[in-house]
Amino acid sequence: MTGLSLSHLSVHRGPCPVVDDVTLEVKPGECVGLIGPNGAGKTTLMRAALGLIAHKGDSSIARLSSAERARAAAWLPQMREIAWPVSVETLVGLGRTPHMGPAQRPGPLDRAAIDAALARMELAQFAGRRATALSGGEQARVLIARALAQEAPVLIADEPIAGLDPAHQITTMRIFSDLAAEGRLVLVALHDLGLAARFCTRLVLMHRGRLVADGEPADVLNSDNLARVFGLRAFMAETEDGPVFQPLEVV
Repeated sequence: MTGLSLSHLSVHRGPCPVVDDVTLEVKPGECVGLIGPNGAGKTTLMRAALGLIAHKGDSSIARLSSAERARAAAWLPQMREIAWPVSVETLVGLGRTPHMGPAQRPGPLDRAAIDAALARMELAQFAGRRATALSGGEQARVLIARALAQEAPVLIADEPIAGLDPAHQITTMRIFSDLAAEGRLVLVALHDLGLAARFCTRLVLMHRGRLVADGEPADVLNSDNLARVFGLRAFMAETEDGPVFQPLEVV
């Protein structure tokens, strides 16, 4: 599997389509921001693409066996509660499960992946601490590290920067951008349009279950789409630090 391919993907809740006939291609090397207002169908689309919920149409990941999917795609859901009082290192190590046999202990490659994920999320100093004793933002970073430790070619993340402080929001988005530059495929649902514009190579805009725009950030975040889909007027400019996007007013 070299990318993510969705063909006429639909998900219904009763008679109503929550995701309505979405066709989408995402290739390795892309960091794609999935954007849209609440209820647009972003989470449902991601879950269907991973084969986690019933759907019509086709997904290149959903058609894989469960073992193949676990090695092909890392999934970071929006709900990120840590229930077990294990160490941060142990929790991040769960990301290596798809690469290990039953009762197999982590080997050198697994240890290297765990250590790299901890370092990337600035968590090495927390490795021995109980994950449940950390703050909400720190726990969110631990779960991102678990997804990174999986070293899957595809990373799909639903609102991964929600609850993080501004510095770690930027750091996390830079990591996702770097992963794409390294050849991975990253699909990330975001509400922060400023960070989406700055770090994503491409934006996919959903509205009422349908894909309504797909392209470079400046093209997708145009005044017509902002007014029609988000009910917003915004300022956007290219700067030395990249694109700057700031919502200004509800219209």
